[in-house]
Amino acid sequence: MSRRLSKRPESELASSASAPEHAAAAGRWKALVFIALAQLMVVLDATIVNIALPHAQTDLHISDGNKQWVITAYALAFGGLLLFGGRVGDLWGRKRTFVVGLFGFAAASAVGGAAVNEAMLLSSRAAQGVFGALLAPAALSLLATTFTDPKERAKAFGIFGAIAGGGGAVGLLLGGFLTQYLDWRWTFFVNIPFAIIAALGAFLVIKEPAGGRNRNPLDIPGVFLATLGLVSLVYGFTRAESDGWTDSVTLAMFVATVVLLAAFAFVESRVKAPLLPLRVVTDRNRAGVYSSLGLAIIGMFGLFLFLTYYLQVVQGYSALKTGFAFLPMVASMITGSTQIGARLMNKVPARALMGPGFVVAAVGMLLLTRLEVGSSYTGVILPGMILLGLGMGTAFMPAMSLATHGIEPRDAGVASAMVNTSQQVGGAIGTALLNTIAASATGTYLASHHAPAAAGAAGARLVQAQGLVHGYTSAIWVAVAILAVAAAIALTAINAGRPGVTKVTSESTEDGAAGLDDEVQLPVSMH
Repeated sequence: MSRRLSKRPESELASSASAPEHAAAAGRWKALVFIALAQLMVVLDATIVNIALPHAQTDLHISDGNKQWVITAYALAFGGLLLFGGRVGDLWGRKRTFVVGLFGFAAASAVGGAAVNEAMLLSSRAAQGVFGALLAPAALSLLATTFTDPKERAKAFGIFGAIAGGGGAVGLLLGGFLTQYLDWRWTFFVNIPFAIIAALGAFLVIKEPAGGRNRNPLDIPGVFLATLGLVSLVYGFTRAESDGWTDSVTLAMFVATVVLLAAFAFVESRVKAPLLPLRVVTDRNRAGVYSSLGLAIIGMFGLFLFLTYYLQVVQGYSALKTGFAFLPMVASMITGSTQIGARLMNKVPARALMGPGFVVAAVGMLLLTRLEVGSSYTGVILPGMILLGLGMGTAFMPAMSLATHGIEPRDAGVASAMVNTSQQVGGAIGTALLNTIAASATGTYLASHHAPAAAGAAGARLVQAQGLVHGYTSAIWVAVAILAVAAAIALTAINAGRPGVTKVTSESTEDGAAGLDDEVQLPVSMH
């Protein structure tokens, strides 16, 4: 019998040996479907409610002063608890945290859709933020620990990066469709099937990575300081948008942010099991990713925010038509992420994709500074959106991957949370900073330009529209500069080689002898 076994064809032996590997690979790609679906739900929710807000305000009799809390309640809970949510994922296990986040998000969405008064809606938005803070870091860390092969990782992060970048624009389209043809409540209810499908898929196909738990006790002082510090930061920028940068409460929030986050850094350097190990953020490459990505998000909000206003207020587009107008940018972002970033990720260093990607995005934004009251969509807006999408898609994918590359499994949750934190804080800063710049520029323009009395109401409306466009383009110029800074940081601060090789210098050798500056390229696995 041993002779018969030894004569089995080599191809048959290879086939039987590779069968488990093929099954495992199929399982990983199935897992990606459900991870990506959950990420899409979280990203959609950042913009989908914006379209429905005027209708919800009317139905629930929410005052103009309180309507911002529909957005702010979510932003504060989500941004403030992201680090805590990432650490919970490391402690509980990513799969369990992922599923709990999905079911909690679905339940909060059901309450929001069924809201009968202002308090019910605001509490549901805060609850969405809490469970989103559990869900988002768990999704990214599951992706990072599931896909360790360089080629598979490139494709997976290409898809994930496209969703992270383009999901906000898809939210505008979906929000416009649901609000216009169904009811604003469906912008909440639509989350429920997303969450149920993703949770059931997670039970069936997602596997918890072995040895990935961080069972150290929770750093309670760190949780307290980080949460309050991030909440103060996000609220400070939100307050600045509505009440001005010199408002006493705004200034107090910024002072509190500096004190709380400085105290957080001090505590983290002293405790045995920190909430955010400083090794995560002091790594040169990850620090470069977090800062450049946060700046890029600030710049990108210049497009979402002002083009939405421009198309609806100046050009008179409906909510649904505005959503469709953003689709080319989504398509180009997907193309940049999956066809450029994913294909080149294993061939060139991350900075060679991120830097040029942010430059292309800045050029796209630069084209949009040519906006006028009667600008052509195909002649001005479309080229700018396509370049912005291509650039952002190309840059986002390696940024997402590098942020979690080489991280210890026990730190994957907090490293992923830092990616989401940079995006969330960047969004809050972008909204407040660029909106303030636009409002100031519009006010200055209107003060110095007056329609002739003979022009009547039509002339006054034209001057008003010109003032708005002047404000938008002034803010977009600032967004161009911010994207240029993001490109500079990506090109200079990030020095990681292409995935698959790592640099060994005197700093990483055991003896650390001076003068050992030669770099050696060694193969490494993508863990």
